[in-house]
Amino acid sequence: MRFVERTGSTNSDLAADPSAGEGNWLIALQQDEGRGRQGRAWQSCTGNFHGSTVVQLRPTDPPAPTLALTCGVALIRAVEAAAPATGLILKWPNDLLLGLGKLGGVLLERAGDRVVAGFGVNLASAPELPDRATAALSSVALVSPAAFAPLLAAAFARELERWRGDFPALMALWLESAHKIGTPLTVAAGADGRVEGAFDGLEADGALRLRLPSGEVRVIRAADVTLGAA
Repeated sequence: MRFVERTGSTNSDLAADPSAGEGNWLIALQQDEGRGRQGRAWQSCTGNFHGSTVVQLRPTDPPAPTLALTCGVALIRAVEAAAPATGLILKWPNDLLLGLGKLGGVLLERAGDRVVAGFGVNLASAPELPDRATAALSSVALVSPAAFAPLLAAAFARELERWRGDFPALMALWLESAHKIGTPLTVAAGADGRVEGAFDGLEADGALRLRLPSGEVRVIRAADVTLGAA
């Protein structure tokens, strides 16, 4: 596990380093070019966690996109170990909410036969965003990046082993920590625009099942999901 004072992006650094293997972690106290899913910038506030790790893909592994659920389960377990937070839930596929505010998120990027998983967690402060509510763990406990890093690394190693050995069990753990079946969701899914429906669980490959008002179930494999109706 390596800490640096400042970098552009921990994901980019690991992806560009061919010697970075599975289990390696890079944590930056400040990240100047952090990014999230859907091409968004990730605001890296002082005292928050910004770190990435590597998964070396094996021929027998589940499909790489299902690592998103693995990251989500590891993230919520690490936060639960760090602080007695209540109201933690996972939003598909791997956003972590505290109450209704986004506490953390994960960006997965493929680099050949490796996947780089970048984690961002608002430990100290929550950036103000125009399009979504945010939250910080400091509202319930003070946790430093140095204290959080080994908790996340241990949780990720444990869930990565579960992902390889029993993916259905991993999905069950994700569902236990996620928004309940029937929760209203709004999905921004490319050419389809914004679609409203209710959470109807997961497909066998981890895709989101969205039950439309008509009763039809739409399977979502890539989209921006928000809780509630638009």
